[in-house]
Amino acid sequence: MKLDRLLAITMALLNQTRVSATELAERFEVSLRTIYRDMEAINQAGIPIMSFAGSDGGYEMMPGYRIEKQMLSLDDFTAICSALRGAKSATGSSDINGLLERVGALMPKSGSSSAPAPIDMDFQPVPNDKEKIEPLHAAIKALKLVQFSYLDSKGQETERMIEPMGLFLKGYVWYLYGYCLTRADIRVFRLSRILHLRTLSEAFVRRSYTLQDVEQQFMGQANFQKVRAVLRFQPAVRTRVRDEFGYDEVTDHPDGTMSVVAHYSSTERAVRNILSYSSHVTVLEPSELVEELVRHITNMARNYRIN
Repeated sequence: MKLDRLLAITMALLNQTRVSATELAERFEVSLRTIYRDMEAINQAGIPIMSFAGSDGGYEMMPGYRIEKQMLSLDDFTAICSALRGAKSATGSSDINGLLERVGALMPKSGSSSAPAPIDMDFQPVPNDKEKIEPLHAAIKALKLVQFSYLDSKGQETERMIEPMGLFLKGYVWYLYGYCLTRADIRVFRLSRILHLRTLSEAFVRRSYTLQDVEQQFMGQANFQKVRAVLRFQPAVRTRVRDEFGYDEVTDHPDGTMSVVAHYSSTERAVRNILSYSSHVTVLEPSELVEELVRHITNMARNYRIN
């Protein structure tokens, strides 16, 4: 498209001291006459372009018009590009390619938007979430209603119609937030629990909610210190315990076992996590959690006809 080419030419002029018409024609696979017309259009749009004749001639952006690039350091630009590449890994949005190129045009000459970053961000979701992110992202941009079935934490399925407002990643889990017409209130939905997603033709007017409002209303309500448990782990799961609970939370014992004071947002989450360690963990306290685990283990034994 012509508009895309005009923008790309402008970025090239910002990024290079001087560029020839022949170089631009070859880069964009158009004729020299087209480049001349493009330069005239850019000038008419109010962006001052100077032309120079001769063997080393070409086009330059007027020096006084050039964007001041020293406002951000090379490390700043590298961090921005790293975050943008991480966002692209999550959404697959082609728009981010153009944004990366525009940011690259502003980088100092010694840098590049493709340069390796000290910290690489990869927000690639699991396949089940990835197939939902693209249509939800499109619906959010187009202000289109979406409809889906939703599974709550107890396995109950409900039909929802949503005004989608945004996607966010928190604790390695992807969420959608939006106004639920079914519940007549703002809601947060975990993507892995969304089933049979459909984008509807009906449009909506975005309400004045932000992600910060949603986090304050919903995510801030979670009490991750609700259940306190003292656990004793066997040496066989030492690495996993270190990964999950951190070095400061783990106490080593002479026999190779480890004790941990763990906190969970609910008894259900505590049971699920503890059972995942199989026989390599023993709950020392509280007694209520021990009783709940015994109940689950007894029910599991019945499933396998173990008396």
